[in-house]
Amino acid sequence: MKIAIFCSANENIDPDFFTLTEELGRWIAENGHAIVFGGANFGLMECIAKSVFEAGGNTIGIVPSILLKGESVSDYTRVVIPCDNLSDRKDLMLAKSDVIIALPGGIGTLDEIFTIAAAATIGYHNKRVILYNMKGFWNSLIAMMDDLSAKGVIRGNWQEYISIANSLDEMKRDPIFR
Repeated sequence: MKIAIFCSANENIDPDFFTLTEELGRWIAENGHAIVFGGANFGLMECIAKSVFEAGGNTIGIVPSILLKGESVSDYTRVVIPCDNLSDRKDLMLAKSDVIIALPGGIGTLDEIFTIAAAATIGYHNKRVILYNMKGFWNSLIAMMDDLSAKGVIRGNWQEYISIANSLDEMKRDPIFR
């Protein structure tokens, strides 16, 4: 299985996020899965790539040209697929993955989550985004989605497109990984 990973490219975040990301990466590799990620050499992107790579897993980086020019590509990327921009990167990550896991992240990660979920709601694909809710990171987003649903502006059940795993053990029990 190919798992797209959306996540923060920042270093100055809760150190526990790095520890939990390393654990996820080892589990991915040990179970024969590959990751499709943004290809950068910083933040949780570098962390997930390193942990999967060092555990013997495959890492596929979808790398925008601006990162290639800046020499910001992770050394833990086994396959580099260049692209023009962030929109292309999202399209390629979706095309090359079976499921998406969103780790803690900022504006870019939110953009990725909602681009994928919105496309699923109108039938472009049937892939799910799993919010890895490390230490409650996504709690405010979950509350906002519930609020939007209660106000009637979200058609159907948003958790059909975006699901939540509060721990790696919860994620392992998701039917998609069985």
